[in-house]
Formats: sequence, C-alpha cells, structure tokens
Amino acid sequence: MSAVVALSPERTEWIAVTAVVAAGMVAAMQVGKGLIAGPLLQADLGLDLTALGWITSIFAIVGVAGGMPAGAMVAAIGDRRMMVIGMGILLIGILIGAVSPNFSLLILSRLFEGFGFLLVVVAGPAILMRIVATSRRDLVFALWSCFMPAGMAVAMLSGPLFANWQAIWWGNGLVALLSLLTVIAAVLPSRGGPRASASGIRSDMLTTLTSRGPVLLFALFSLYSLMSFTLSSFLPILLVARMNVSFATAGVLSALITLANVIGNLAAGTMLARGVGRGRLVIVAATLMGAAGLWIFLSQSGDTLTFALCVLFSAIGGLIPATLISSVPIVSPRPELAPMAMGLLMQGSNLGQLVGPVAVGIAIETFGWTSGAGFIGAGALCCILLATMLNRTLRTKPQETA
Repeated sequence: MSAVVALSPERTEWIAVTAVVAAGMVAAMQVGKGLIAGPLLQADLGLDLTALGWITSIFAIVGVAGGMPAGAMVAAIGDRRMMVIGMGILLIGILIGAVSPNFSLLILSRLFEGFGFLLVVVAGPAILMRIVATSRRDLVFALWSCFMPAGMAVAMLSGPLFANWQAIWWGNGLVALLSLLTVIAAVLPSRGGPRASASGIRSDMLTTLTSRGPVLLFALFSLYSLMSFTLSSFLPILLVARMNVSFATAGVLSALITLANVIGNLAAGTMLARGVGRGRLVIVAATLMGAAGLWIFLSQSGDTLTFALCVLFSAIGGLIPATLISSVPIVSPRPELAPMAMGLLMQGSNLGQLVGPVAVGIAIETFGWTSGAGFIGAGALCCILLATMLNRTLRTKPQETA
C-alpha cells in the first residue's frame, strides 16, 4: 500500500527557493575554486601570477560585457529554462577544465564557466520574483544575496581537502550536476507568454539604461564591489603581514571573514521586512564599512583587532547587496524588465570586481598599504551620496516605504 504525500504550496515554494539559492552557491564556488587552487595550478602547469589573475578575473570580464544581454536572454527565453542552460554550460566548462592539459584550454573552460555563472545569477532572482509571494520577497532576496560569500567560502574551505587541482574540478562538477538535477526537479517552468522580438529587446534595454532606479543600483553595486574587493583581493597577504600566520591559516581566516558577509545579508532581509528604509540602510552600512576599512588600512593594529575589523567590514558590507538586489523589482520601469535591471546590477558588481583589484594593486605597490584607504573612503562617500538619491527614487514608488 502506497501513500502520496502532497506538499503544501508554501513548502513547495521553499523547496524551489532552496534549489535556486543552492545553484547560485554552486556557481559562486567556481569563482572561489580558482582562488584556492592557485598554488596547485602554479606548481602543475607552471603558471605565473599574471596567468593566475586571468583564471579568476575572466568571470568579471564576462560579467561586465554580458550582464544586460544575459538579462535580455532571461526575459526572452524564460527564467527556469535559462537557469538550466546556465547550469549546463557551467557543468561543461568544469568538465573541460578538469581534463585541461595546458593554460589555453583551461582559460577556455573558464570562459564557459563564466558565461554559465552569469546566466545562473541573473536567472535566479527572476525565478524568485516569479515564485515567491511579495510579503516574503525581502527575506528570500536576502537569502539569495548570500550565494556569493557562502559559495566562495565553501570553495576555499573545501579546496585544501583535495590532492590536486583536477580533483577540485571533478568534485565541483559532481556538485554542479546534482544542483542542475535539483533545479529541474524543484522549479516549475513559467507559464508560456509572448516573447519579445529583437527590436523589442533593444527598446527594453534602452528603457532600462535610461531609467534612474536601475542606473542608481548599478552605480551603488559598483561602489560596493570596489570597496569589498579592495580588501578581499589582498586579504590573505594582509593577514600574513599583520598577524604573522601561515598562508594556510590566512586562507581559513579569509574564508571565515568572507562568510561573515552572510550575517549582513540575512540581517538586511529581516530589517527590510520590518520596514527599515532601503536608502537609509545603505547609508548606515557604507558609513560603518568605510570606517572599518579606513581603520584597517591606515592603522597598524595588532592581530586580534585586525581580524575583528575585517569581520566587521565583511558583515556590515553584507547589508548592501541584499538591499540593492531586493530593490530591483521596485525600481524596474516595468515588472517584465526586472531581469534586465538585474543584469545591469551584475554588470556593476563585476565592474567593481574587475577594476578594484587592479587599481588597488598598483596603488599599494606604488604608495604602500595606506593607499587602499583612498579607495575605501572615496567608495563609501560616493555610496552615501548616491543612497540619498535612491531614497528619493524609492519615495516615488507607492509600493515601497523607504
């Protein structure tokens, strides 16, 4: 005798949300694995630091170039279908990388991974907007915003458990395959509807680019990413210099600091659900993040204080991406343009990720560690100024009480 257990709509919704957030984490693990596998790649393939830089920065290049086009593809093809395609491309890239005998094929595999990553992180919020009730949207988007720090932390903590870099790739391939199958099983496809033509997509992209709200979110996320990667790109080196620990220990501490970002992500969801203004939340977060960052770069604090400030910087910073991501449906010119606005937001994230480490690296080599404070201070100040504009923009939206 068999029994069929019918799941409640709310439980089905949360299962789908979990599958989507997990897919984002799996995509983010592919960024983190490039960082943790650096020494192994250097030893096996003889890569120099420039080549290793390409292994990680190729994701940002793809994101800067393809953010809005990815959003247009989601709008034209469908969110669930695009996430499945993105996970498939990600898996193909991982498998190609696992068997790569040289740098050329490995960098090609990273292009596949970068494109798959982009499709997943743009399609994910579109799925969540469709399947989640409006009353739970802030909380769910706060969970979604955890995908990047959580995925990177998992990759950095699990990487040392593998014997070689190929094993890291194979392990990630298995996880990506399981995630793909979970998305297929847990996420229902969207109802069929009219798809935009090529001319319609161009018009929608122009509308998004000329709308104040999406452009503000793009600029704010660029600044947040600039500040965040100003510190995180050189975090292991900074911890070794300040705390006199080994690189292995610095790697674990860096992963814990990255994971602290999740605290801010989840806290933002709770505060937004309780009616805290979005612009005000960004202003407070940018102020505290800037203060902690300036202290880190300008002072010569001891090991305990340095670590505590880095944790504070990461945790407080997590308030910003969760707030901005959950604001996309509100500031989009039309609901159907939200995927394009999300794509524009991801372009901002990747722009800061691409420009920040290069500019800060040059400045530190030329002027020393204190020069990093300039990027943190300028980024925080601009963030505060733009957040006041975001407040005014949100006040024109009747559905938001910013």
